Amino acid sequence: MYAFTTEQRRARLGIRHRLAVESRSSDVAEIARSLVVLHATDPATVHLSVAARGTALAPAHVERALYDDRSLLRMLAMRRTMFVAPVELAPVLHASCAGDLAARQRRTYAKYLADADIGDGDPESWLAAVADDTYRALLARGSATGAQLSKDVPALRTQVNTSPEKSYSKPTSITTWVLLLLGTEGRIVRARPGGSWSSSQYSWAPAESWLPAPIDHLDAGVARTELVRRWLQTFGPAPIGDIKWWTGWTLGQVRTTLARLETVEVDLDGTTGLLLADDLDPVPAPPPWAALLPALDPTPMGWQSRDWYLGGHKEQLFDRNGNIGPSIWFDGRIVGGWAQRKDGEIATRLLEDIGADARALVTAEAERAAGWYGELRPTPRFRTPLERELTA
Repeated sequence: MYAFTTEQRRARLGIRHRLAVESRSSDVAEIARSLVVLHATDPATVHLSVAARGTALAPAHVERALYDDRSLLRMLAMRRTMFVAPVELAPVLHASCAGDLAARQRRTYAKYLADADIGDGDPESWLAAVADDTYRALLARGSATGAQLSKDVPALRTQVNTSPEKSYSKPTSITTWVLLLLGTEGRIVRARPGGSWSSSQYSWAPAESWLPAPIDHLDAGVARTELVRRWLQTFGPAPIGDIKWWTGWTLGQVRTTLARLETVEVDLDGTTGLLLADDLDPVPAPPPWAALLPALDPTPMGWQSRDWYLGGHKEQLFDRNGNIGPSIWFDGRIVGGWAQRKDGEIATRLLEDIGADARALVTAEAERAAGWYGELRPTPRFRTPLERELTA
């Protein structure tokens, strides 16, 4: 079995994730393609992930790619998580992930409606009719927020308490449910938000008016194969468990998908990893580099088995639900954390000694990050111990 060292994995990470200086790019969509998708649960993450990998870029360039050029698209996919994807990948994500998600959520919502005695005895059909009415209302408006659509479609204001037996549970409207279903079905898309680039108050638009072409309907097996191929190209070599975790699929689905690809097993310091068969050539180590990655960046969130780049820093940099906060990287491994303070200062803390030259690289990256933020002061959606400490 071919032995793949940790040093080789870190060299690949630096080059393929566009973190080494020589591999950075001025093309926002190309940066997204390099990572398969950008993590977008926290809207600021999208911009800051691009900033860490970009040259001569500003927030306006990301907004142009999202809302003017529309080369990137925001959508729910793996693990019911929000991502920003290259628009050409939308059919793959829809067929491999979003379609199944829509079916699961439809069943879940129908059960909540049935429990609340809503839907005239057929809650799934009732919900589908509300979704169709909402879609037609959006077509008429061109684009709209959920609040605007709820004025056009009164049924969207229907209140449901999903956990009436819990004292803390309160009735909520079904607007978000319906918009999520229409989105995962590929009928509508998230358009430009109100406010700054860290805002999550999105408007919605019909897919056919927003996208350059309708989302193709692919075979689910073909779509899964293409998604895993791209993941292995970016994140391989890695154990099969990392693929299962990242995709959110069953182990059976992952094994069936891998059977369609030509892969080889490699030794990862005693653990068996997988790599595309035509991707065995070593990647030369780039010159020393540093990077400040935001909370939930796609690089640290790309693997479930993280010891080879995380070391002993999990307790300080992750929250209890497995979400990583802002992290400092040097030559393919995490060496500290950072945070933006209320006055705009980028505060850093190294968790190990990396030497004077490496510290100088970190300082330069902190200055770059401060310039990207400008006057904006977004707070990470998931707070981690070190981030909280640095901003106290």
